[in-house]
Amino acid sequence: MHLPNGSYITFGGNGAVGRGGGVGSQKNPALGNAAWDSEYQDFDGSTAIRILNPCTSSDSFAATKCQWFDDPTLLAMQKRRWYSAAEALADGTIVLIGGFVNGGYINRNYPDRSDPQFEGGAAENTYEFYPANGRGVEALNFLIKTSGLNAYAHSFLLNSGKMLVQANVSTMIWDYNKNLETPLPDMPNNVVRVYPASGAVAMLPLTPANNWNPTVLFCGGNDMPDEAWGNYANPVINTWNYPASRDCQRLTPEPADGSAAAYEQDDDMLEGRTMGQFIILPDGRMLVINGGLNGTAGYAPNTGETALEGDMPFGVSLASGPVGTPAIYDPNAPKGQRWSNAGLGTSNIARLYHSSAILLPDASVLVAGSNPNFDVNTSTIFPTEYRAEIFYPPYFSAASRPVPTGVPKTISYGGDYFDITLPRSSYTGSANAAAGNTTVVLLRGGFTTHAMNMGQRYVQLNNTFQVESDGSIILHVSQAPNPNILQPGPALLFVTVNGIPSNGTMVIVGTGSIGEQPVAAASELPASITLDSVEGTGDELPNSSQANQNNGASGSPTGAIVGSAMGALAVIGLLECLRSVAA
Repeated sequence: MHLPNGSYITFGGNGAVGRGGGVGSQKNPALGNAAWDSEYQDFDGSTAIRILNPCTSSDSFAATKCQWFDDPTLLAMQKRRWYSAAEALADGTIVLIGGFVNGGYINRNYPDRSDPQFEGGAAENTYEFYPANGRGVEALNFLIKTSGLNAYAHSFLLNSGKMLVQANVSTMIWDYNKNLETPLPDMPNNVVRVYPASGAVAMLPLTPANNWNPTVLFCGGNDMPDEAWGNYANPVINTWNYPASRDCQRLTPEPADGSAAAYEQDDDMLEGRTMGQFIILPDGRMLVINGGLNGTAGYAPNTGETALEGDMPFGVSLASGPVGTPAIYDPNAPKGQRWSNAGLGTSNIARLYHSSAILLPDASVLVAGSNPNFDVNTSTIFPTEYRAEIFYPPYFSAASRPVPTGVPKTISYGGDYFDITLPRSSYTGSANAAAGNTTVVLLRGGFTTHAMNMGQRYVQLNNTFQVESDGSIILHVSQAPNPNILQPGPALLFVTVNGIPSNGTMVIVGTGSIGEQPVAAASELPASITLDSVEGTGDELPNSSQANQNNGASGSPTGAIVGSAMGALAVIGLLECLRSVAA
């Protein structure tokens, strides 16, 4: 998860792990885990809080400021949490929700259901805050209700300051300050979206047109019957034979008209997916990538139907049928026309359990990971995957990209507007049409893990424009609306013209510190001014100096590389990948 100053923070994890995924060598018998493993030299991370400050290619990555801060004697959670959820609040505080104590397939004992709150000490159905500021740990009844299927609960801060939380097939709006729960309708069709069903879930773009009122899209996952999920050890059924769901549902938790919240059936995905992942693109569309046609996330040496590990058909993977072709969802298209994979390339690399994807500053998508195994295993059917790929969305076919100047380094909540200038090389055709089809967005990719991006948000800012006689366009842009709509912290600012995004510029939204964020009234924007007979020159190939302008973001590939990679996945070496991220 992000912090207001631009740092990133992770919470919890495993006890010390040894070879084969076993418990480490220095045991903690009372805790059921290990403090240390002599071979892998890893520590108990079950209460860990680790912080990484951002660095650039001009820094020495060996410098202390570029290293993870990880000292449990100074910084640790109050409870042990594995696969807990995290959501930032309007003041930059983070609420930590639930989790396992020591891990497992699902967070329950079965068939014994006599202790849903504690599961014999294996479930952590509580929440806490970071920083705690004197607040303790409290039980969360919603987690007890959803016992078993509540890891990585889907959580989204709402405009009211309350939070949407979804797990198992249950949904609620939660007042975390008072620990009050307001039940919402159950998920239709019995589809589970949280781990290990692992559906693709994301908030739709927040725009002036929808008054920045959140709607969340839930797609895929699995609708296995409750008894099939099993327990901490394994599922009851052979999950790899059970098709993943294609079902998609929209939910607006706080309807603007005051009506009751209700799930709305959306277009089905093109195929069922477990472990699919939504990435919001700068053009406002949503990429779903990775995952499998059948089964669930996780791994196990056996199931209730297959007793021996040697008889497991896909190693210890509980999923099968890797989906190599991504798809794009257009939230503004008419129903029945929202999904497409036309022209998109297909990867032959299985991206299943432990796969991940995230938007890069040049508006491409980094895809990496996959390891449905106890340990490193490069010889099984779905091996440990070290190769990384870049997905280039279709807008990479453009001959040139918008090149905004004047982007500020910080964004406030309300207050004076700011100006961004686009040269005429940033667009093609009529300047008036291009200016009228330009958006300025703040896009936070979130912290990506296990096919989800905690904190991912797309917020379009209000803007007007003025077309100049030289073909340039001046954008008058409002600041962010308020910290419930976009919590304080880092975000990429993109300017998108006619569906073609600029490179993203990293900005800090808010004060850069944890605490109440000042919110001012938004200043009135000047009226838009058009000028006829002015045309852009963006259909001309950019010269080398323009191609290399990137406003501090990673430079996008140019020329033949883009031409061959448009809408496709290009495999890159791991070291090359790391250099790209660091640039």
